[in-house]
This record gives sequence, C-alpha cells and structure tokens, in this order.
Amino acid sequence: MSKEASLNAGRQRNRPLVAINECGLAHAAGLLGDRWVLLILREAFYGVTRFDAIREDIGASKHALSSRLDLLTNAGILISRPYREPGERERNEYVLTEKGQSLGPVLLMLLDWGQTYLQSSGRRVSLIERSTGQTVKNAFATEDGRIVVGADITLQICS
Repeated sequence: MSKEASLNAGRQRNRPLVAINECGLAHAAGLLGDRWVLLILREAFYGVTRFDAIREDIGASKHALSSRLDLLTNAGILISRPYREPGERERNEYVLTEKGQSLGPVLLMLLDWGQTYLQSSGRRVSLIERSTGQTVKNAFATEDGRIVVGADITLQICS
C-alpha cells in the first residue's frame, strides 16, 4: 500500500511521509538553498561565466563567490574552463554542465513565482517559444503530455 499526500493538502500531519535523509527536496536544499548559489546559477543561465563579472553583478565577496563556485563545480553543476584575454594571465570561466542545465525548469519556476508574488515592478522576463513567439507557461504534464493542475496532483511515496 502506497502513502499519498496532496501537493496542496489542507490537513495537518505530525510527520513527513519521507525521512529527511531520503528526501530529494532536502538534498537539493542542502546544495542549492543558499542565496549566492542561486544567484550564481542565475548568472550562468544568463550567460555570465567570468568570476569578476559574476562578482560585480551579484555583489558577493571574493571568498563567498570562490567557495560557492567550488561547491557547484564539485557537485558537477558547473565546470571550470580556462580562458586568456590578450596580454592577461589565464583565468577560469564557469559554464553549466548538462546536470546544471537540467536545473533550468526549476529556476524558471522560481523566477515565475518571484515575479508573481515578490516583485512589485511587474514582469521583467518572459519565456517565449522561438518558432511562434507565444508565451510559455510553467506547467505539470503527464507522461503523455496532458497538462495537470496542482490540485489534481498527489505525491506517491515509492517503496
């Protein structure tokens, strides 16, 4: 018998359905649940790859940025690639890996949520389908492509 919980359950539980050490969300929060990490990922998705540019954009100290870049490269989310500007010493840029690129939908959902509920100045970024110019919305879909609303989604604990 599987355990289930609605995503927007109004009922109270005394304990979560999954132990924290077995929860994917808890593991993701351990890696990504830091302001600097999320801002570095934002920069990477916007195509900003160089240390000084990232630091200038997000306002992190050198130490904070270095430690988070190490964390993300060690986790396989970014790779460090050497580059050299003419007349300058060799430096590294930080580029998303396939694992890092797979965070795109997660970050886009956070972006949409932030623009909807936290940003008073209105939307600054929209997702647009290249071929049609139509706005793309965040959604959940079944394996066969049907769109499902949150109220119709249930968590099922795998045994």
